[in-house]
Amino acid sequence: MRRRILLPLSLAAGLYAQTASPPPGARAVALPLSAGGNQAGAVSTQQTPVAGSGPATVSSSIQVSGDFSGSVPSNELPPGPVTLTLAGAVKRGLAANLGPITADNSARASRAQRIQSLSALLPNIAASASDTVSQVNLAAFGFQFNIPPSVGFSIPSVVGPFNYSSLQGTLSQSVFDLTARRNWRATQETERASLLNAKDARELVVLAVGGSYLQTVATAARVESQRAQVANADAINRQAQVRKEAGTNARIDVTRSAVELQTEQQRLSSLEAELRKEKIALARLIGLPQDREVILAEPLALQTGSLPNANAAIQEAFTRRADLRALEAGVKAAEMALSAARAERLPSASVNGNYGVLGPNPEKTHGAFAVTAGVSVPIWQGGRVKGDILEAQAALDQRQAELTNQRGKVEQDVRTALIEMETAGGQVHLAESSRSLANDTLAQARDRFGAGVATTLEVVQAQQQVASADSDYISSLFSYQLAKLSLARAMGEAEISLSNQASENHK
Repeated sequence: MRRRILLPLSLAAGLYAQTASPPPGARAVALPLSAGGNQAGAVSTQQTPVAGSGPATVSSSIQVSGDFSGSVPSNELPPGPVTLTLAGAVKRGLAANLGPITADNSARASRAQRIQSLSALLPNIAASASDTVSQVNLAAFGFQFNIPPSVGFSIPSVVGPFNYSSLQGTLSQSVFDLTARRNWRATQETERASLLNAKDARELVVLAVGGSYLQTVATAARVESQRAQVANADAINRQAQVRKEAGTNARIDVTRSAVELQTEQQRLSSLEAELRKEKIALARLIGLPQDREVILAEPLALQTGSLPNANAAIQEAFTRRADLRALEAGVKAAEMALSAARAERLPSASVNGNYGVLGPNPEKTHGAFAVTAGVSVPIWQGGRVKGDILEAQAALDQRQAELTNQRGKVEQDVRTALIEMETAGGQVHLAESSRSLANDTLAQARDRFGAGVATTLEVVQAQQQVASADSDYISSLFSYQLAKLSLARAMGEAEISLSNQASENHK
């Protein structure tokens, strides 16, 4: 008798919990105000005028900051010195640099958010099994049984202990929820933007590693040039000592040549220290151990070519630049988020159901089910929907402004790179001519000094002109190659351009 009274009550309570009113519709996803903050670092190049009377009119440099200046070193590296080509260094950088790793992880997180949003549109199915032992005080629920003694039986106020077993599956399916669907579309565009940002991070790594490699190669060339200057200064100093001992030269010539030799040696020491530091920085970019000797296999070389048309290059950059396309995807995501916020005012429909078996024990059960189809109509939510719409509209306006600004920046990058490439190309030809003239002047000065018709002052001055001309030539080559790489980055094809160049060199 007690089982017959309590079991229907428990079942009814369970069914009521399963067939309650349908849940309200989804809420619009809140996007960040800005879509341009995904890159945790920056890479940029700079070309500045140089004051002076020499052929070097500009000086170029590369700046790498944030995640792009670090890496995750690989343990799979054979012992001994590491010989690097430009393409090999970039390949290592793409695999180990922290910038692309961070961008890839951000893309994975965006994919997870897209999957989570999709789950709101797909069926949610669960299964459960339970075996319950219970004892209930009916008086606590307000049951008072006053049966006359003449009836012959009584109902106790405490029922149990008794047990019942259940095994059931539940299903919940959103039939119509426009907000949830627009949220999913927004996360799709956000994921696409993250993937494009990851692609743009690879472009930045090519610029960072390529620029740093070229800068290190330029410093190595300066070291070799300075070693030649030290050798020249040493030869002049020895020649001055021989002439002094022979009585054909003044002591001041020996002193002057000795000072020049020490100065050149100190310059060499400074350049060698700078080269070591730049190799360490390059190793950090591409994930090499910092104590490993790095051998740069590609010297600076002049590879001139015609400049592309500015307007055509800009249009190509608008099509290829991954960061610009990422912002376009961010605008589409904001449009979907705004549409999702407006859809919060619309009704939503869902279906919920469960089916299972219920009985006093697993061997004595019977089927039990419930199906509920419901519609939820928002009437008043205290201004929440209006707030969501305003927030989504602000994000859309900001992202549209960022997109417009980025288009201007892309055009500026292309035009600036073209100007820098043109300037550096002209400087290369001027520096090459100046270096030839300076070497010729030094040869004549040394001949005059050997013939006794000139002092070491003339030789020292000619030697300084050669050192300056060599430095200017190396700087101009570096400026031209860096401007060429910057133009490829500005047009969104740095990785492709470097791959093509590596293929041509391999042939």
